[in-house]
Amino acid sequence: MSPLIRWFHQLGSPPTFDQFARRWAPWAYGAGVLVMAVGAYLALFHVPPDYQQGDSFRILYVHVPSAWMSLAMFALMAFYGAIALIWRIKLCEILAMACAPIGAGFTFITLATGSIWGKPMWGTWWDWDPRLTSQLILLFLYLGVIGLYAAIEDRRAAARAASLLAVVGVVMLPIIRYSVVWWNSLHQGQTIRVFGESSMDASMLPPLLWMVVGTKLWAIGSLLARARADNLLREAGKDWVRMLAGGRA
Repeated sequence: MSPLIRWFHQLGSPPTFDQFARRWAPWAYGAGVLVMAVGAYLALFHVPPDYQQGDSFRILYVHVPSAWMSLAMFALMAFYGAIALIWRIKLCEILAMACAPIGAGFTFITLATGSIWGKPMWGTWWDWDPRLTSQLILLFLYLGVIGLYAAIEDRRAAARAASLLAVVGVVMLPIIRYSVVWWNSLHQGQTIRVFGESSMDASMLPPLLWMVVGTKLWAIGSLLARARADNLLREAGKDWVRMLAGGRA
């Protein structure tokens, strides 16, 4: 067995994961906040106003990273959920369920900032635009996963039921991604491309990249912290948890 596979296998042990999450969650949180602070400073003070939208376009630096993370967290939740359903790995159940509140938060921020941005651009807070509507459905899916997990008393059965909903709901991701291509939409088309030339001015890209990296680091910290809390709750009563509570580990 290769060292990497052995490490992943060991990480599935509740005490080992607790030690890993306890060590790295604060670092991920701290790095995320620092990187986002740099991105926010650059976005506010180093990027010129947009020639059409003026300063109102700066909400993009919160809206776009949140939108990307809302999709990424759902994909990650479905990935962990599929593993939990197929191989019954407890840690993947925990990680899948820890993704849901984080993704719901990013989705809510996406919708809120989109509405704030849309008011001066479209003249309305909300329009049943394909991109907005599909993003709202994504929020409902997140809330459905959270609610289903909370409604069933048996934690493992609850996680598997909620994971199934996440796996089925992953069909929404390409719909959201390509909604501005498939249907007539008020929402602007794709302006930022990871591969290829972006239509956004080059001076506006660096702060966005800082914010994207920062939100990912923050999400990793939040995922580890939430998963650790659920792991400790499930393992309550075990010797290693009692030792940890007693300050001896």
